[in-house]
Amino acid sequence: MKKLILPLSIAVLVLTSSCKQDKKEVVNETIEVEKTIEEIAPKEIMIALNSKSGSTVSGKVIFTEDAKKNVNMLAKIQGLTPGIHAIHIHQTADCTSADGKSSGGHWNPTAQPHGKWGAENGAYHKGDIGNFEANAEGEATVRFSTNEWCIGCDDDTKNILGKAVIVHQGQDDLTSQPSGAAGKRVSCAGIIK
Repeated sequence: MKKLILPLSIAVLVLTSSCKQDKKEVVNETIEVEKTIEEIAPKEIMIALNSKSGSTVSGKVIFTEDAKKNVNMLAKIQGLTPGIHAIHIHQTADCTSADGKSSGGHWNPTAQPHGKWGAENGAYHKGDIGNFEANAEGEATVRFSTNEWCIGCDDDTKNILGKAVIVHQGQDDLTSQPSGAAGKRVSCAGIIK
């Protein structure tokens, strides 16, 4: 972004006179250009899901933050057993352990009980994405969108950078505390740039 702003700023400075009012206008124009570039270029991260707990589950997850500050998640997963599985965001981007437990528990920056995403009483973790179904070939596509996340912002209750995506062996029952009793962690990916 700086490469785009700098040449414009220099060109505007050369074309303006040296009075203070003109310099103020140059600064305002530069800020306007920065804002326009941020609105046009969405933030995006693509991460690879790696098998855990002796599974063959793998895939990729793409997070995109658009100009309206919505974060969209698209996960393509394979190697699953057919049926219902849970997917969550966990506390840390550490996927080094063989069982995926190095990623910690569910990401829960607002200290809420585990539950179904969007519950009216607010009782759900920011990492409680929910369940999805794998087809007979063990493949699944998961789409999710929220304005309760951000990519690299200064709000610790929204920033997903430094967290991990975990795919579970089983279904989240949406009530058991603190994790939904979804079984082993069969795939893990750190959300890092």
